[in-house]
Amino acid sequence: MKQSKLLIQTLRETPRDADVVSQQLMMRAGMIQKVAAGIYSYLPLAFRSIRKFEEIVREELAKDGCQELLMPAVLPAELWQESGRWKFYGDELLRFCDRKAKAEMAERRARGEKPDEREFYNFCLGPTHEEVITDIVRKNVRSYKQLPMNLFQIQTKFRDERRPRFGLMRGREFTMKDAYSFHADDACADREYWAMFNAYKRIFSRLGVKFRPVEADSGAIGGSFTHEFHVLAGSGEDAILSCDGCDYTSNIEKTEAPALRAGEHGKAFELKKDHFRTPGVVGQVEQAEGMIDADHPKGMPITQTSKFFLYRATFADGTTKLVGAVLRGDHEVNPVKVKNFVGAAEMEMMPLEEAEAFTGAKSGFMGPVGLKDVQMLVDRSLEGAVNLTCGANRTDYHHFGLDPVRDLPGCAYADLRMAAEGDACTRCGKGHYQAFRGIEVGQVFKLGLKYSKSMGCTFLDEQGRENPMVMGCYGIGITRTVAAAVEQNYDADGIIWPWPIAPYQVHIVCLDPANPEVSGVASQVEQDLEKAGFEVLHDDREGMSPGAKFKDADLLGFPLRLTVGAKGLKDGIVELRDRRTKEVLKLKPEAAAAEVAAARDRIMQELEAAGGR
Repeated sequence: MKQSKLLIQTLRETPRDADVVSQQLMMRAGMIQKVAAGIYSYLPLAFRSIRKFEEIVREELAKDGCQELLMPAVLPAELWQESGRWKFYGDELLRFCDRKAKAEMAERRARGEKPDEREFYNFCLGPTHEEVITDIVRKNVRSYKQLPMNLFQIQTKFRDERRPRFGLMRGREFTMKDAYSFHADDACADREYWAMFNAYKRIFSRLGVKFRPVEADSGAIGGSFTHEFHVLAGSGEDAILSCDGCDYTSNIEKTEAPALRAGEHGKAFELKKDHFRTPGVVGQVEQAEGMIDADHPKGMPITQTSKFFLYRATFADGTTKLVGAVLRGDHEVNPVKVKNFVGAAEMEMMPLEEAEAFTGAKSGFMGPVGLKDVQMLVDRSLEGAVNLTCGANRTDYHHFGLDPVRDLPGCAYADLRMAAEGDACTRCGKGHYQAFRGIEVGQVFKLGLKYSKSMGCTFLDEQGRENPMVMGCYGIGITRTVAAAVEQNYDADGIIWPWPIAPYQVHIVCLDPANPEVSGVASQVEQDLEKAGFEVLHDDREGMSPGAKFKDADLLGFPLRLTVGAKGLKDGIVELRDRRTKEVLKLKPEAAAAEVAAARDRIMQELEAAGGR
């Protein structure tokens, strides 16, 4: 491909609205172009990388017998209402109505009514396709003999992100591979789950990036257990904790915190109503320093303070209740753990004004004691603790002497806190957690019966009895993964593409296209490389300095650069440069194909040896 004919416009300056490295470099390299907030056009170079990654995905899924299909992007509300997600998915689901619904709404307005437009929303743009695939299977699969079945698509999705940012990392429209499996029983579903887990390891290993599979929360998709796949990068949105003594790795939302004990703090004091007047003392550090008595002239340790959080939980049947969470003063609450423990569909922090009215105290002085109609949870690190400080539910006052067992009747102990780097591993009991940042690029779920029961997706077993199918779900963010590869592979000069998804493998830079000898050699080398099966971009642009061409080549970041210039040809040589190592090899033009093949083999061997890790 001649670069003079390529649809590309490189930029010297970083666009002001580009937030992260991948967005900055891909926009500067003329690979993506912003159309609207969170919506991008993929120009030829980016599209080539995307298609290459898609083919890796297809090849690996084919090894496990997965079948590809394509579902619509516009989905009817009826299917989402069947599963129950129409109400609970949230604002990321872009709902709208068609002309039929609009006509009905207009008729009602003409009659003098004031209908709520939201009542007429009867379609959405699909962010995921569990409902549609379940509908397909329930209409086409009836017998256990047809199971198991794994169906996937690679398709455009839309999620109406509140704050789309980071280019392809957190966009509203994106390309995704989503697969769904159907099984006669749990054992079969478990086998497929781990088959897909291993397929994903093969996919990301072939991609040429460092990644980690991590245990995670299933979120809005639902299901009983799940793993996320993260490309490791300092710019990653997700915090990951990994044990240095075993294979346990999980998203911090999911990571199990060890059951630390608070230690003994002497005898249990009686909880006194207004034991301490503490005007202006709202933080745990200030609490600890302010709790002075004869036994503690310098105040209490922060481990003797407590924090209190008040949540409103909403359940699948529409009911709500208040949930309180009590943690040690030096720990942070994990809302996902609280939500999962009570089994809520949604959970939000109680608005401050409502919480203050409910407890009778300003923020910083609210506490768990004496509150009615609240399910009270206590972090397990406080099991056995006594004499804790807590808000007295009276502005400017704190209690001392809190004993959760005595003072919070019916409270339940649970893992409620954020695990942290340095915590002891709960799995092996020997190692400690190390922290990483990751970009989530894939996830595998075991859905169980969540959708098959609610939507009547059943099969007939050997005895002719009807049973709900057990389901699994497996997603990969195609465009997000390509961007994540850039986030992990770049330097001060530009992108460093992994060989498997590089838009082109070799970049021929012709330094003097107007010189017939130089351009002739460059064209011959291009033909030789293409004949040998390599993908080549030939920079044949005239009127550009060598420095400008080299800067563009480094920005585009193809694995190998082959420079053809008059100075080198005087000695009968061209230069082959490795983008990653920056090593330069001088060679004869007729040896270019063989040397490029050797460089490719070395790069792929290194990739295979690294195993993607």
